[in-house]
Amino acid sequence: MLSEPMPTLDPTVVRAVEVSREFLLGNCKQLALSKINFVLKRKDFSAIAGPSGSGKSTLLNILGCLDRPTSGEVLIEGVSTQQLSIQALAEFRSRKLGFVFQTFNLIPTLTALENVEYPLLLMKLNSRERKQMAEEALVKVGLENFKKNRPNQMSGGQRQRVAIARAMVKKPILILADEPTANLDHKTANEVLDLMQKLNGDEGVTFLFSSHDPLVLNRASQVTFLEDGTQVNGGIRTHVA
Repeated sequence: MLSEPMPTLDPTVVRAVEVSREFLLGNCKQLALSKINFVLKRKDFSAIAGPSGSGKSTLLNILGCLDRPTSGEVLIEGVSTQQLSIQALAEFRSRKLGFVFQTFNLIPTLTALENVEYPLLLMKLNSRERKQMAEEALVKVGLENFKKNRPNQMSGGQRQRVAIARAMVKKPILILADEPTANLDHKTANEVLDLMQKLNGDEGVTFLFSSHDPLVLNRASQVTFLEDGTQVNGGIRTHVA
């Protein structure tokens, strides 16, 4: 059983220290990330940017506990993910983090409500509690009238809203969004980003994006730039309103 980390007043949600990641292709090692340093604070609305192949999705996967670095360290709320077993890491990820993907990743045979409720099945909640939490999440994304619809009965923007509701239903400390606007038209992408910024402001949800979409990068309070697996131009751009 994974013990809860001690309460802390440190506003840092994620800290990456000298994170590198290598992949073995045949007999050759390919360096995907090289000595990345990164800090994400509570209530941030931040992004990792770079061209295709720059390492941004690899970094997002490592920060989201879907992968481990070859070297370096990632701490989430002060807990070193390197020190957790595979089982403990999966439990930590399921309780602490939410994910939004560009392809939505909804289960086609389930309704919107059932898709949002799905992550709660691993928690010790009765069916009434699960349904109530899922319904509340759908209300927050403006889809309370679509809870019985299946994914193929909804638009791309509506499906992404369901994905956002699913990501936030457990009240995670962080939502990681990998190219969340890639399959959306300009108007719908802006509407989805409006929703995310509202959740960031009203609910205090911390967001981290992986994206090269200017719509995302122009809204981010901080952008970390990657190129060929390394930080460039000082690595960070902080938005000044």
